[in-house]
Amino acid sequence: MKAIVISSNSSGGGKTTATLGLMRAFMKRGNEVQGYKVGPDYIDPAFHSRITGKTSRNLDLYLMGEEGIKASFSRGEGDLGIVEGVMGLYDGKGIDSKYSTAHVAKVLDLPIVLIISPKAQSATLCAEINGLVNFENANIKGVILNNISEGYFKLLKSAIEYNCNIKVFGYIPKEERLKLGSRHLGLIQSSEIDDLEEKIELCSELIERYVNLDELLEEFSEVQSYEDKFHIENKNLNIAVAYDKAFSFYYKENLELLKEAGKVTYFSTLKDKKLPENTEFIYIGGGYPEVFIEELSKNEELLKDIKDKLQKGVRCYAECGGLMYLTEGIETKENNLNTVGFLGGKSVMTTKLQNFGYAEIAIDKENNILPKGIKINCHEFHKSYVDSSEEKIYKLVKTMYDGTEKNWTCGYIKNNTLGGYAHVHFFGNLEFLEYLLKL
Repeated sequence: MKAIVISSNSSGGGKTTATLGLMRAFMKRGNEVQGYKVGPDYIDPAFHSRITGKTSRNLDLYLMGEEGIKASFSRGEGDLGIVEGVMGLYDGKGIDSKYSTAHVAKVLDLPIVLIISPKAQSATLCAEINGLVNFENANIKGVILNNISEGYFKLLKSAIEYNCNIKVFGYIPKEERLKLGSRHLGLIQSSEIDDLEEKIELCSELIERYVNLDELLEEFSEVQSYEDKFHIENKNLNIAVAYDKAFSFYYKENLELLKEAGKVTYFSTLKDKKLPENTEFIYIGGGYPEVFIEELSKNEELLKDIKDKLQKGVRCYAECGGLMYLTEGIETKENNLNTVGFLGGKSVMTTKLQNFGYAEIAIDKENNILPKGIKINCHEFHKSYVDSSEEKIYKLVKTMYDGTEKNWTCGYIKNNTLGGYAHVHFFGNLEFLEYLLKL
């Protein structure tokens, strides 16, 4: 597979729109495209998957480690790999470039193309581009300018070619119809955009017209296949995974590992009235249950079935939105509606982020699921909090930019159910998954 990284100087620079347009444009030329996303994002990979027809894969050095991202990359299928970066090129976990897009590109030895949306700049933009190139000598091959007029592009192309030693592959014209909606500092889900196909088709047409795809394709680099050590033994479990518009935040590799552990059956929290037959383990990932709370609360048969099964001791692991779903209800500005009711207490939506970013979990209490003392890298991103008196076994630590630490507790445990706000990639800790499955 040949691959390239699409990055930018900041969030909001047009990476996702350009990535999707490039994917479609190269597919139109007969290429089989595999999407990847740097970081812990779930939304952008869903867009990639919808456009390419192949499940996009995350490349997160903090959650997965170097061996993990290499294994994930090698599981991709296609002749062209397009890796969408996260935030700005060098933005990672803290104040240095560790775990950033540039770090991932270096580990995988991939070239980089910058998508930049300039405003009222010419020579100053060139200084910024040279700064990006020289900051850590990233392998930047060129730029695609975004959301500008033809006249402004001609000016900037001349300036960049005069002042910078990189290529200008072209530009994407300013076009209001290309805008994608946002929620909680990120895009809304691809499943919620009715005209996504039209938007991406338009973007790909503009890219074909205004970007030199032949020249860009020459910069894709052949990537070696890496060893994949991340597997689990077959435990012959019947595993039920909630998957629909309300719950869709899953890492592809997590689901692959569950399929190795047993038979995975997907169910909808919005439509199905019962859990799949003979369910022995339930996985409810993240999503936006607060957005679909009216539909979720009306599906009383399923809510009762899940609660009954959990009370009888069926194993369950719930993350973020999944945790919220297992409480007695979700309280928003508009509603206060019931959910499963297995965990005591309510989930309350707020107007600001409660916890955001990478952290480390330490199991600090004796319990019947996870051994005390194990540590797990995780990521949190949520505007809700849970008000519950259920026992908690997670102690979380986030190291701040100045070296200080933020500490909090989570990880609600009851019977054979564990629910927490933290998102965990199983590649980062296969031991964690083994303990979840072996009750």
